[in-house]
Amino acid sequence: MKNICLLCRGGKRLCGKLICPIELKAKLLIKNMDIINKKEFIGSSPPSVFVGRIGYPKVYIGPMVPPITGDTSIMDMPELWINESLENIVNYRYILIRGEIPYYIDSVRKSDRVIESLQELSMGISSVDTEIQLAKEPSKIIKIDDNSQIFGPSAPLKNFHIYSIRVDRKIEKTYYDWDLKAQDAIFQLYKNNVPISRIQKAFSMGVFGILKNRRLVPTRWSITAVDSIISKKLIEEIKNYDTIDNYYLFYRNYMYNKFIAIFMPMKWSFEWIEVWFPNTFWNKEGKEPVIMGDYEDYNGRTSYPEIGGCYFATRLAITEYLSKIKRQATVFVIREILPQFPLPLGVWFVRENIREMLKSKPLVFDNANLVISYLSKLMNISIKNVIENSKILKDLLFQRRIDKL
Repeated sequence: MKNICLLCRGGKRLCGKLICPIELKAKLLIKNMDIINKKEFIGSSPPSVFVGRIGYPKVYIGPMVPPITGDTSIMDMPELWINESLENIVNYRYILIRGEIPYYIDSVRKSDRVIESLQELSMGISSVDTEIQLAKEPSKIIKIDDNSQIFGPSAPLKNFHIYSIRVDRKIEKTYYDWDLKAQDAIFQLYKNNVPISRIQKAFSMGVFGILKNRRLVPTRWSITAVDSIISKKLIEEIKNYDTIDNYYLFYRNYMYNKFIAIFMPMKWSFEWIEVWFPNTFWNKEGKEPVIMGDYEDYNGRTSYPEIGGCYFATRLAITEYLSKIKRQATVFVIREILPQFPLPLGVWFVRENIREMLKSKPLVFDNANLVISYLSKLMNISIKNVIENSKILKDLLFQRRIDKL
């Protein structure tokens, strides 16, 4: 891949991608160079905060603020990005400057002005004017590979001050409920239509939970934790519903990703499979597609899925749909990542694409063979390879269930 990049230099597209990830990152960094080239500024935080994970439990935390004022809320609300261009999405991340201070996150200490200010920022409902003082100009370095998550420039934080913040009253109420468990607070807010991204930020800053147990949570972990907690609660609900009557198939092809979900008329179980084709960022050197997946039966999981946060992001979208139609089902979901997909965008990309897919009308089949046959026509990889790597499809096709004897 490195040799290809040297030969190509962003112009010939030798890797097969229609958009060069290195060229895109460099272009947007240069575009924002002038406005991020300062140590002191007032900008409107979306609002946004960041808790790192490198070096845990001593990590870097701080506000994320663009050097512009006005309504910047879209810059840190992935729920609104599903129809945005790739360039816009990358630009939202690159223009947010992270002010960083080292912090031990073993507990949320009382009377800590920095923590109190960041917690208040995390509970914001709209853009917040924030004054930032940095120890030096933000770093202007991009990683010369297409394997890195998108983050904007950062610099050590000297001081910051927020002005006239308007907090989400629903989140504020849970903040002052010192006897409410974190998972109950999260689910309560979700049921009250607080956006997932807003819940994740507040959870990351230790806003929820029994007072003595409150902790800061690295941003990356908080995203997965909130998806997991909400979907687990929804599973408890949908187990009380009848199963669906037929086989449903949903399909979405977006930004060189194929998403397919099959809902089956059986009790709850769930499987998520990803197929990474050669020359994608998790399969750069491979000659064949790489298939990975994880599964849970009716009783749930007892270990963290090897495939990571996308498992819970997908499970959340799936359980939202079943909760809406008041049914339960066995659900198989597969994602194919094609070589033209330029760079990783984050767990939100999976969650919001599955949500969008489930807004469409499904194809309905009355038997397993028909739905599997149709599935095989939609995918680039062979159906044989998928079945060999799928617990649910194997059981569906080859195991005679007791209720069919």
